[in-house]
Amino acid sequence: MNIFDELSARGIIAQCTDEDKVRELLNGDKPVAFYIGFDPTADSLHVGHFVTIMLLARLQRAGHIPIALFGGGTAMVGDPSGKSDMRKMLTCEEIDHNISCFRKQMSCFVDFSGEKAHIVNNADWLGKLNYIEFLREVGVHFSVNRMLAAECYKQRLEKGLSFFELNYMIMQSYDFLHLRREYDCILQLGGDDQWSNIIGGVELNRRMDGAESYGLTFKLLLTSAGEKMGKTVGGAVWLDPEKTSPYEFYQYWRDIDDADVINAMMMLTFLPVEQINEYAKRTGSELNEVKEIFALEITTLVHGEEEAKKAQQAARALFTGGGDDTNIPSSTLTEDDLTDGAVNILDLLIITKLAPSKAEARRLVQQGGVSVDGEKITSFDYSLSGEKLAQGVLLKKGKKVFHKVLLV
Repeated sequence: MNIFDELSARGIIAQCTDEDKVRELLNGDKPVAFYIGFDPTADSLHVGHFVTIMLLARLQRAGHIPIALFGGGTAMVGDPSGKSDMRKMLTCEEIDHNISCFRKQMSCFVDFSGEKAHIVNNADWLGKLNYIEFLREVGVHFSVNRMLAAECYKQRLEKGLSFFELNYMIMQSYDFLHLRREYDCILQLGGDDQWSNIIGGVELNRRMDGAESYGLTFKLLLTSAGEKMGKTVGGAVWLDPEKTSPYEFYQYWRDIDDADVINAMMMLTFLPVEQINEYAKRTGSELNEVKEIFALEITTLVHGEEEAKKAQQAARALFTGGGDDTNIPSSTLTEDDLTDGAVNILDLLIITKLAPSKAEARRLVQQGGVSVDGEKITSFDYSLSGEKLAQGVLLKKGKKVFHKVLLV
């Protein structure tokens, strides 16, 4: 199966500027340079980025040349797409740190050796632009009326769209122009919320240089209910094991709804389409095995085979009574964490990061969502003694989040 048809079969493609031409380019014998942008707004990539990373890897395996563009320049403005409020403005130091983290993580999935792929930072060219010259040469090609009609700006108009943010589309479009000129990059990929920005780049290449370029958008990772996947009560599901442990990562995918597992498996693994279609025929309790296969596969991709197997063993130890429980997330306490020789359950939930705040900890207890060694906790005043903690206890939040605690 050629790469374009595979992407279609996996349900990944959303829109193309010229489907026949993009299919011809991607299925042809000549390597095509293409790019995808990443704004470094955090110090780790997350699950929402993983569809994008997998696309870089899939197309590279098909013989094409990925360009990972890190938005050191555009991150100074912030993409208004899908946001009801202006993004937090980051310092140059924060952006540079985030880019270094992204670079390290992405290198685990894409081969950047030689000329097989490129990493670029748009601060290298956006930061050198002369404002008046930029307006005269580039800004003149953009209609404000058309920009405001774009989906990426519509949500912001009610609360107010700053001139600062209005520049984002022009900057991203200029990125495409620059990469076509410097790397012969003729294809931009992005999530389907980036369609308007991608169109802007395609049109700018045509207007300024008379050059043909193309855009392809992919579907965002959504649940069957239309919500973004990769969000938990504690925040995003990160690729950094220090932010989301391999066990928590594995367990997130093991616990996804039955209705979501096949789509996620199509988008986030290299398992053959035919094999996944066979899994799609399973129903009811048979899907539990499919979810285990999927969770192990994606955790192996992100954290390696050894950590993935440890995570699976820990999950089986908790939910089926078999396997090794040494890899369950854990925290160690010292005497400094105790007050009068004990620790209150609300404080313990915060220490173990099972709750981000006292208010959230209270809500969990009030709703019966916390237990210690199988005993449901119903009082905010419940405390664990140092003696009990020294023997080790197992905290449980909700139905499937476990955490071991030990006083040392």
